[in-house]
Amino acid sequence: MEPFSFLDKMFPAEPVWPEEPGPYLFVLEDSGPAERMMLESWIRRNRPESVTEGEVQIAVLPQTRRRRRRRRLDPRLEAFLATGDDPLLVPLRVAWFPSERGGERTVRLIDILIPGDPRDPDPVRQFVIAYTRPDRVRLIAGERSRASWIRKAWIEPGGRGQEEGYSLAEFAALHSWLRLERAEREIRGSRYKVPKFVRESLVENRRFAQGVANLARDEGASYQQMATRTQRYVREIAATHSPYVIDLVAGGFRWLISKAYVEILYDKDELAALYAISQQHPLIFLPSHKSNFDHLVLLHVLYRNGLPPNHTAGGINMNFFPMGPFLRRSGVFFIRRQFKDNEPYKYVLRRYVDYLLEKRFPIEWFIEGGRSRTGKLRPPRLGMLAYVIESYQRGSSDDVVLIPVSIAYDQISDVGSYAAEQAGGAKESESLSWMVRTIRSLRLRYGSAHLRFGAPISLKTFFAGELPEVDADDAHNPAIPKLAFEVAMRINEATPITPITLVTMALLSAGDRALTLDEVMEALRPFAETVTKRKLPTTEPIDAGDAARVRQALESLSVHGVVSTFEGATDTVYRVQPQQHLAAAYYRNTIIHFFLEEAITELALLEVAESTPEDPAHAVVDDALATRDLLKFDFFFSPSEIFAEDVRTILRRKDADFRDRLAAGGARDLLTESRPFRAPAILRPFFEAYQVVGDLIERHAYESTIDAGELAKEAMALGKQYELQGKIRSPESVSSALFDAAIKLAANRSLLEAHPHIVEHRLEFARTLRDLIHRIEVLETIDAARDIGVLD
Repeated sequence: MEPFSFLDKMFPAEPVWPEEPGPYLFVLEDSGPAERMMLESWIRRNRPESVTEGEVQIAVLPQTRRRRRRRRLDPRLEAFLATGDDPLLVPLRVAWFPSERGGERTVRLIDILIPGDPRDPDPVRQFVIAYTRPDRVRLIAGERSRASWIRKAWIEPGGRGQEEGYSLAEFAALHSWLRLERAEREIRGSRYKVPKFVRESLVENRRFAQGVANLARDEGASYQQMATRTQRYVREIAATHSPYVIDLVAGGFRWLISKAYVEILYDKDELAALYAISQQHPLIFLPSHKSNFDHLVLLHVLYRNGLPPNHTAGGINMNFFPMGPFLRRSGVFFIRRQFKDNEPYKYVLRRYVDYLLEKRFPIEWFIEGGRSRTGKLRPPRLGMLAYVIESYQRGSSDDVVLIPVSIAYDQISDVGSYAAEQAGGAKESESLSWMVRTIRSLRLRYGSAHLRFGAPISLKTFFAGELPEVDADDAHNPAIPKLAFEVAMRINEATPITPITLVTMALLSAGDRALTLDEVMEALRPFAETVTKRKLPTTEPIDAGDAARVRQALESLSVHGVVSTFEGATDTVYRVQPQQHLAAAYYRNTIIHFFLEEAITELALLEVAESTPEDPAHAVVDDALATRDLLKFDFFFSPSEIFAEDVRTILRRKDADFRDRLAAGGARDLLTESRPFRAPAILRPFFEAYQVVGDLIERHAYESTIDAGELAKEAMALGKQYELQGKIRSPESVSSALFDAAIKLAANRSLLEAHPHIVEHRLEFARTLRDLIHRIEVLETIDAARDIGVLD
């Protein structure tokens, strides 16, 4: 008996001999003698008697699994392609699978203890596995092609043949390898649809080489120097997916998520519909960024649904040992924070984006850049979006579809560090010790995570043929911020309202005063009514009268130290813990955009009620637009025309004949019919922060210029002073993010630099902010008077 006769046996689900007539050229990819013996055995066992040995020839592909042992192109392939008998190319390979557990063949965390990748065993283990575990072995045949078809495709314009600098044999090898990849993917599933040898594919491309030559000329360097430099950038940027690491990382993420959250809630049908789109066009996932768990959550959901991991853009700060190598092999590509003047780096990034879009690999990045420290969406970062639009314009794909993604949580573990930063603390740098501390802090669960997808955006449809030429270096191109704004709006629209977000809104509206359960429910009522009337997205039905559910939300906040509970003699009362107002505000701010327009309209109605404009209906809209402009650095608003119509819709909901009623002097009645008011709870924290900055600008009114950095430091000090003096009612107003937004507003209004009317403008700015605070106080007085029965 031959020592390796066990390799001659039939393995599970073997392919069948081709039905087409010969001659046959079997193109084998093997990574060792065991695989070669198995493939050659299959050919011997399955060759029909009617087919002679001379009609069956073999050539060997450069193997792609074990990079360090990659062979050169087999000269027999070129020789057989040059013959005139038009052989049928039949690609063959051996695929190895992990052991089956629970109906799945995936790598588990425990497999780290066993050296090597079970999908790519070393040559010795291949013999052992084939003998002891043949169920882990599959022989795979790729789709067959005639040599004449290969030759035609090679010379075809626009293909990856002669134009890309490939020889006929190289092109045939590439074609065979792609057919094998597709055949193997049908068995393994789309979960492992990842590129191989991305770096080689980019660097060996003729167009890439031409670009390197142009860079060398422009930078005054030799071609070899520039080639070395760009190849280094390719290694620095590109993700290097490994199915083995994808499984390990998914297992690790699943463990981390289970420590922090009870479950992840999402719509499987919605996800499947998105991936139906991906069969035609590349998808760009653009999630909100609330927590360090965001990437984990999305990757976990894709993995559990058998979908490929996204190519995720990550900051170079996350490329630290040991996380960096694992993240890169699970699909993260790292980008430097700053590379404005580095043309070779930008060139490599452009070619990498082109490659991903051409191959329809899904891409992901956080459009906000970093995590939101306030709960609201941060202003979008435009760089990667510009690179994608550029690539689309270059023809990398006939369309690109953007997927706005909202990732929301009942609570998050990061909120304590966010609050500390907003109070003036420094951000902790990411490192191994930081990661260990973060994991160790996960002692209690934070409820559930919620994944929602906004309406997709097709670039072709969005720009409708009117897309101006985009240059990623042109910060003034209106096309990029317009698209980013639309993405942000759709993320906000998809963000679900949770019971905890509404409860924090109710508690914060009371300031430092503790509320009974009944008082919390009463404070919730107007917001819950708005949610129901407008059919806003929620994680569960919202009922302000559901005492058990409201109590559950309060107790959950109490467990994590955001809310304190005191069991008194007659009632249990709740309030936001001292020093936790910024944490509570974080949860409130995630949904505050849903109630913003109503709050602004209340302030506008009050202004009209206290004045006598000629056209009250028009005046309400104008005042609302003015307030909207003050808040434009904190919130995303609809364009002016749409916003104005939204205000009129709010008025119409109050009274269909609002124009006649306002003209008859009924602004105050129209205002007071809907109470309690939203504006104090929604807008006071922001305008109190703005007033701090306004007061400082007023103090510096007669100076020529005001330094923005010094103004921010003064604002934090004055804000804390105002809080101690009781001049600020909302402790969460003392926030570096809110002060920064107010300073950006001042700079936008040219209040920090000298000009002929600067003093007048600075004083007017401060007066405007004080007037808004005064209006909020009037609304609070009206509410309080009604509560004690002074007003009907």
